[in-house]
Amino acid sequence: METQVRPGYFGPFGGRFVSETLVPALTELEQAVESTAKSAEFQAEWRGLLASYVGRPTALSRADRLARSLDPSASSIASLWLKREDLAHTGAHKINNALGQVLLAKRMRKTRIIAETGAGQHGVATATACALLGLPCEVFMGAVDVERQAPNVGRMRLLGAKVIPVESGSRTLKDAMNEALRDWVTNVATTHYCIGSAAGPHPYPELVAMLQSIIGEEAKAQLHERLVRLPDVVIACVGGGSNAIGMFRAFLAEPVALYGVEAAGLGVGSGKHAATLNAGRIGVLHGSKSYVLCDEEGQIEEAHSISAGLDYPGVGPEHSWLRQSGRARYLAITDAEALAAAALLARTEGILPALETAHAFAALQQIATTEAARLGRPVDLAVCLSGRGDKDLDTYRKRLLP
Repeated sequence: METQVRPGYFGPFGGRFVSETLVPALTELEQAVESTAKSAEFQAEWRGLLASYVGRPTALSRADRLARSLDPSASSIASLWLKREDLAHTGAHKINNALGQVLLAKRMRKTRIIAETGAGQHGVATATACALLGLPCEVFMGAVDVERQAPNVGRMRLLGAKVIPVESGSRTLKDAMNEALRDWVTNVATTHYCIGSAAGPHPYPELVAMLQSIIGEEAKAQLHERLVRLPDVVIACVGGGSNAIGMFRAFLAEPVALYGVEAAGLGVGSGKHAATLNAGRIGVLHGSKSYVLCDEEGQIEEAHSISAGLDYPGVGPEHSWLRQSGRARYLAITDAEALAAAALLARTEGILPALETAHAFAALQQIATTEAARLGRPVDLAVCLSGRGDKDLDTYRKRLLP
């Protein structure tokens, strides 16, 4: 499936809705993506670091005990496979993108890197890449997230990054991104803004998707070797959407069902959720046209999720197009369901997932039942296990342990 019908757009979504001050920087970045990031020389250096430093390819694990816990009769799940991004250096998929962007920024002779972060994983990944490549790093993080993701704040600081708490708005990911954009406008000549998700103005959605596509590329080859066929279903959690689009890209042209799983928070009907594709409207946020959580006048509403990385009132434009075109389906999972799924995965497979990832696991039973009924047989499922749960241990301890 060809998702980009014109440069910078995925169907009607995407574009570049920014102040004039940022247009030259985005044009410069767009040119660098085409001339440098896609070059054989850059790809060799980036992929070499992914292999020698990040630890790629990441493992593909078969999760038989979890599968049987969800489906004891094996009537809907034939096999369940986990793409283990939690085993990448820094503990999540974010390092793939951060390393690529910081490497590109250095080639562009930028002398300073800024980033936004919610769960802290992109902040840690950017700080790590900057430490490796010798560039200063400043990370904007909502004050609420600074508190609930304290381990990652400590990691960023130890890596030499300056963490800037954002006190405006809901003091979460949206507000951190707002502040990062304001900083970039002021320092655009010397600074590269390393966006962590497949969102934002063109060319960021395509750049991030390109760098994260390594996930699906590896998973497809590994599944072909281990399963000897394509999976029936590919699943990933969706906030801004980088791990999901990275996993989906390799399967877009294949007869494989794609499912993204958003955060329903306290329930979609409660108004306290981050289910943008399930309950949002088309609007503009952070420089691109996409689905957003907004009122009838287009004012952005606050999102809620127990997961800091999914607590965002927007989504990448490619996901909006995949939803509107029907190529992918998007479900929503509550905080309570995600917590229960994390506990089950930990006890059946010995893996403690990030709260973001736990949302995808909470939807497995529903997805398997739906797809088995559609195909008339048990199905093979592949899930992007996007990150590990060390950063969420305090939340797990408070909510799941007596």
